[in-house]
Amino acid sequence: MTRLPDHVLARFPITARWPPTRPDVIQLYSYPTPNGIKVSTALEELGLAYEPHLVKLVPEDTHSPAFLSLNPNNKIPAILDPDGPDGEPIGLFESGAILIYLAEKAGRLLGDTKAERLHAIQWTMFQMGGVGPMFGQLGFFVRFAGRDIEDPRPRERYVAEAKRLLGVLEGVLKDGREWIVGPYTIADIALCPWLDALRFYGAEDLVGWSAFPHVAAWKARFEARPAAQRARTIPQP
Repeated sequence: MTRLPDHVLARFPITARWPPTRPDVIQLYSYPTPNGIKVSTALEELGLAYEPHLVKLVPEDTHSPAFLSLNPNNKIPAILDPDGPDGEPIGLFESGAILIYLAEKAGRLLGDTKAERLHAIQWTMFQMGGVGPMFGQLGFFVRFAGRDIEDPRPRERYVAEAKRLLGVLEGVLKDGREWIVGPYTIADIALCPWLDALRFYGAEDLVGWSAFPHVAAWKARFEARPAAQRARTIPQP
């Protein structure tokens, strides 16, 4: 790839706080949470050149004017690609949108047919709209500040919803398929890091993890992939 002039990225205020050393490659602003690991895994799987920048989960970073200039929603991950559509630089936030963008850019991880592409996007949206938000709320009420709330109903609600979502995945995977769509796609990359969040939250027993053996085997297949293993510490926390 031809090296682009530094001023191409200098248009974006975020590069003043997290200066690129390789301004001709994708800049990743992230932290290795499930959403961050999703994008790191995709970049590793696709072999796209990129430079990771650690954005700590503290207001000094995520609410800084520099970071908000790229993601006004103050959440990781976000990317800046100097070689975006039509050769113009582009910044993106929302991990699901980033996964689709990276897969389309590389021409991989979106299935082999039009139907598989649509199903890969479908299951990625299932993670974005269901698994991520519901598991995240479960974690809040099990491990973080919400655990001190005496009313049991919030935790019970998210435990039940986590079980329901795991049941959806178990029902799809029990037919013997290796990956959620058929071939390995961004849908697997979107979903599997959130399965590991249940362990981090200490919630596996609460949701009855042992009742979902096909989900557990799928998670193990994902975690055995070298790219997924590397992504767990990208950026290095």
